[in-house]
Formats: sequence, C-alpha cells, structure tokens
Amino acid sequence: MEAYGSAFKDKRVLITGGLGFIGSTLARRLVDLRADVVLVDSLIPEYGGNLFNIAGIEDRVRVNIADVRDEYSMDYLVRGQDYLFNLAGQTSHLDSMREPYTDLEINCRAQLSILEACRKHNRNIQIVFASTRQIYGAPDYLPVDERHLLHPTDVNGVNKMAGEWYHIVYNNVYGIRACALRLTNTIGPRMRVKDARQTFLGWWIRQIIEGQEIQVFGDGTQLRDFNDVDDAVDAFLRAAVHEGTNGKVFNLGSAEVISLKDLAALLVEVHGKGAFRIVPFPEDRKRIDIGHYYGDYTAIRQALGWEPRVPLREGLARTLAYYVEHAVHYWELSQ
Repeated sequence: MEAYGSAFKDKRVLITGGLGFIGSTLARRLVDLRADVVLVDSLIPEYGGNLFNIAGIEDRVRVNIADVRDEYSMDYLVRGQDYLFNLAGQTSHLDSMREPYTDLEINCRAQLSILEACRKHNRNIQIVFASTRQIYGAPDYLPVDERHLLHPTDVNGVNKMAGEWYHIVYNNVYGIRACALRLTNTIGPRMRVKDARQTFLGWWIRQIIEGQEIQVFGDGTQLRDFNDVDDAVDAFLRAAVHEGTNGKVFNLGSAEVISLKDLAALLVEVHGKGAFRIVPFPEDRKRIDIGHYYGDYTAIRQALGWEPRVPLREGLARTLAYYVEHAVHYWELSQ
C-alpha cells in the first residue's frame, strides 16, 4: 500500500469490466484505499461479470450495468473521473475465431468509444489498460520482453493488440494519459470457472473440485508463468499513480515458471485429491496454441518497483478454498 499511499483517497475511479475477476478485486482494494468507485459491466453471460464478486462491498461501490460498446453511456460515465482502469474485454481465444466480429466490436471499437469519450469529455483522466501476453503469439525467445515482435496467433490477440495501441496513440497524440499492462495468466478468487472461456486454470479448478479428471492438452511440457490477482492489482495501482508510465507498455510475469503437467500435479497435491491425464490437442486449440511462454518483467520492476509476491502454491490453495466455499455462485451458467 505504501507504493501509492493516499493517492486514491477521495478520488473518483471508473472500472470497466468491474464485476469481473480482476475488476472486482481491484474494486475491493480501492474501497479500502477510500476511493469513490464506479463499476461498469454488461453482465453478458458469456463474459466474466458476476454480482457475487462484490459481495460485502455492495454499499461501498456504485454499479452501472452498461456495455462499453455503447458510446453514449461511456460519454456520460467518464465525466469527472480521476482514474479509469479499462479491463472490459472479450478474452476467449476460441470465441474470437468463431465470432470474429464480436471480438472486433468489444476489443477494438469499444476501446475507441472509451477513448473518444475521454477525448471529448475528460482529457485529464488517467487510464491503465489491461492488455495481454497473447499479442506476442508463439515466442521467438524466452523470457519475452517488451521488445519482442508482436505476431498474435488468433483474432483475439490481433484485436487486443489494436486496443492496446489505440491507448498509446491517444496518449501520444491527444495527451490523454494512458499506459498498458500485458498480463500473463492471472489466478485467484472470483475468476470465471464455469467454462474455459477466460482461463484454462479456472476450468481445471472446477474439474478437480467436482472430482473430474483434468485433461492436459499436448504433451504437458508447455511452460507458463502465473500471477496472483492481488499482485496484478498492485501493478495496476502502481501504474496509475506514476506519471512515468504514460505512453508505455509493461509485461507482468513471474520468476516461477512451470510446465502444464507439473501445474496439474501441483493442483492435485494442493487439493489433496484428484487426477490428471495428458491428451492430444483438440484441433481448434492446436491451431492457435502458442507453445512455451513466460515473460520478462524487468521493465516494470525497474520503473515501478513491482514484482510478484504471492507464491504459486499459496495462490492455488487460496483459490481452491474460495471455490470450495462459494461454488454455488460460480458453477451456474446464468447469473
């Protein structure tokens, strides 16, 4: 907390995707920092919004059920805000290939609507955009740093890349202060677990709690890095209060790198029961798989003093415990 001190006290903060996994966790931290928080979420069932995610802080935030694709809503909502954490997006790689125009609308056109609203009605706002490591595609080298070429493997990666760069262009051309964080796999309570749209690990967690066998695609040797959601939130807050971040992009990442088969084994070990099996890739997933990935987060460590603090085992244990207790609020396919 000392990294941002009283910077958010009495400040007006807008979070798009605010009822989702990271957005709701960010909201909880911000109300503790005494910010005035507004959450925007469409609550479209295919995405991550869930009203239970703000259980216990309902009376400390305001919720606006709106779609970021609605430019008139965004014109109104950005007015008077000090900070905007722009987390709204379509995250499913497979959905982006099946419904590319929907992905384009949410991850590109909606981002322009948000930025245009800021240009017209609030040029003093500070924006932090949630980007993704998916825009790198299959890495040319490891660990991946911010100088790595961008060559995404799916429509989602292309559109997220464009959404990120709209923010940088509006920073550079119009002076609307914005930066982007390229997130890696984020884990923790409140992530979507009713299917694999948001994250494969969320689906694994549901499977292991239900006593199903986890399926690990490929040969299981694919390497990944993970950040606990509390560490990701810390990065967003640090980025928002440091002027030196404007116009820049930063990788998140972890020094803990693990193969998928070892991750499945660790999940079984932490849960105390369960099983996993290595299975061939489904063809639709194999075509867009990126192979190994882990990121170099030197730039954000040097610029903001950020580094991950929650060990993977601890994060998995906390996440499993949360869903064992609250499964009824996350298993159902409707809100």
